[in-house]
Amino acid sequence: MTAPIKVWLESEGRLLRLRLGRPKANIIDAAMIAALDGALFEHFGNRRLGGVLLDAEGPHFSFGASVEEHMPEQCAAMLQGIHRLIIRLVEAPCPVLVAVRGQCLGGGLELALAGHLVFVAPDASLGQPEIKLGVFAPAASCLLPELVGPARAIDLLLSGRNVTGTEAAAMGMVHAAVPDPGAAALGYFEEHLRPKSASSLHYAVKAARLDYAARVKAKIKSVEQLYLNELMKTRDAVEGLDAFTAKRAPQWQHL
Repeated sequence: MTAPIKVWLESEGRLLRLRLGRPKANIIDAAMIAALDGALFEHFGNRRLGGVLLDAEGPHFSFGASVEEHMPEQCAAMLQGIHRLIIRLVEAPCPVLVAVRGQCLGGGLELALAGHLVFVAPDASLGQPEIKLGVFAPAASCLLPELVGPARAIDLLLSGRNVTGTEAAAMGMVHAAVPDPGAAALGYFEEHLRPKSASSLHYAVKAARLDYAARVKAKIKSVEQLYLNELMKTRDAVEGLDAFTAKRAPQWQHL
């Protein structure tokens, strides 16, 4: 099996590149989460780092998290791993830029939204479809209200509908919808971040996200417990996941 991500440095070591490397789906599974978290942990200690650019190989950013790893016997480890990664990104000591093309769904969208500036293709498709499987999106339940406000967040989380990159930019979910998100993100780094002091960027990022990071970190812990201790004890949550893996329609009992 190929490595889950590609990792390299550019711009004389000032820019960390992370690329999801299992197209076309780029499923956010335990191996990919561990690889991303390990790379960030390793490079965030570099005080000269001026930014991170996260993108994906292939036509799509990610179809989402591994449904199999969300089954009852594995979901605790899965959630703890992805939430640790989300918090690491939210508390990142340097700006994290994300470039999105194609589908960016579920855990893939949660990963993208944890960055600081997200550049998307206008025709990209972004959404949190977890509710269609009888579960909910824990990290997105914490991130989306902060980014788009409570009313829009509740619509996206309860409907499970997708929005285009253009719509996402209009509602403030992402920074910009542009024809070439990767080039736009690189251009932003070269123009706005590379010329700056890395140590100054560190403190600017920390200051800008101080209260936001604290709220997200605290809420993720509570939401994770709600998911594991209450939702996953319902009949319909397990039925929805079983139905998805069996490629059949779920039979809800509303219990």
